[in-house]
Amino acid sequence: MLFADRYDAGRRLAVALERHRVEHPLVLGLPRGGVVVGHEIAAALGAELDVLIVRKLGVPGAEEVAMGAVAPGATLLNPGLVAHLGIPRSVIDVVVAREMAELKRREQAYRGSRPPIHIKGRTVILVDDGLATGATAQAAVESLRRQQPRQIIFAAPVCSRDGADALRRVVDDVVCLECPEDFQAVGLWYEDFSPTSDAEVLECLRSAEAGRVSA
Repeated sequence: MLFADRYDAGRRLAVALERHRVEHPLVLGLPRGGVVVGHEIAAALGAELDVLIVRKLGVPGAEEVAMGAVAPGATLLNPGLVAHLGIPRSVIDVVVAREMAELKRREQAYRGSRPPIHIKGRTVILVDDGLATGATAQAAVESLRRQQPRQIIFAAPVCSRDGADALRRVVDDVVCLECPEDFQAVGLWYEDFSPTSDAEVLECLRSAEAGRVSA
């Protein structure tokens, strides 16, 4: 299955999530692309939409490789990879500080003075535009667990098998439309996988809020 873009992927994923249509659900998109996918899911399920900002901790010199991730109140490291590459704690601390600064910048950009939506006791659908290693999603789940949701559902249009298996150990359900053996990269499953801008994220959040208020 090839998705036209993130909006198309979100609409298709929403159909698979119908079994999780519950009273007062909350969709949390992982910026940036996950917010676009989540926008379509929230509209279809009549859910609130918000962001949960997570930052990958890239290996210095090979930033596309994740040695962990940070989310509000949670830092997750891959100790095996860190030990294998011999990355010193001082270097890790520099990367964590840099990504935490970007996390706070995005919090301010996307939310401003608006407080996070209440999570305790609710069903939360955590959404991304794809799942590779699962490092950022696992950090997001760790952050969410501290806020005591009733259950956490992870949803993405396409997932690597290893990433999905790892997440199933820490969430209540994983919903993926495609989980190929030959995963390679998320972008290969989209006709249009152009970068999502901060402006597009803000537009999705404003549109979801306006739709919820009018409903």
